[in-house]
Amino acid sequence: MIEKPTAGRTTAAAEGEVVVLLIGMRVNHFWAVHQWLPVMGAMFRMLAELTRNRERGLLGRVLLTASPRTYYVVQYWESKEKLYAYATAPDTFHHRAWQIINRKERAGKVRGHVGLWHESYVVPEGSYESIYHDMPAFGLAAATGVLPVERRGRSAAQRFAHRAPGAADKTA
Repeated sequence: MIEKPTAGRTTAAAEGEVVVLLIGMRVNHFWAVHQWLPVMGAMFRMLAELTRNRERGLLGRVLLTASPRTYYVVQYWESKEKLYAYATAPDTFHHRAWQIINRKERAGKVRGHVGLWHESYVVPEGSYESIYHDMPAFGLAAATGVLPVERRGRSAAQRFAHRAPGAADKTA
């Protein structure tokens, strides 16, 4: 399904802090398909699990590639607590996948054919801004909703200065 772009300038409707996880894999040896293809499959399986169970806290995601070797997902989460909870929950596919990886590593069967990585960021309110022009909801806006840019300000400085209603009450 092709999403229609929203005309004009919009911004993400995010309120408060934003939790961003970049997670991916790098194919170190293309010929070792039997090593990296299951890792790629596991990535898609975890995303499907999170899509089915919205209460786990994943708000949205974007699949990207950095090169023919490197594939990753930008994920937006409700909170760092929900991200931690998913990562450590024994009933998730993530937990089972890491058990397999750890078992192979202890047995000396990890051979460097595929690399894994992640970076996590907790971005406080006032430390992010976004603008989209003639775009369907994408990235942070797809995860949190879309607003006309005027609601947050026409300039990046105004959007950075935006605070959620009641935000001052929370910090006092």
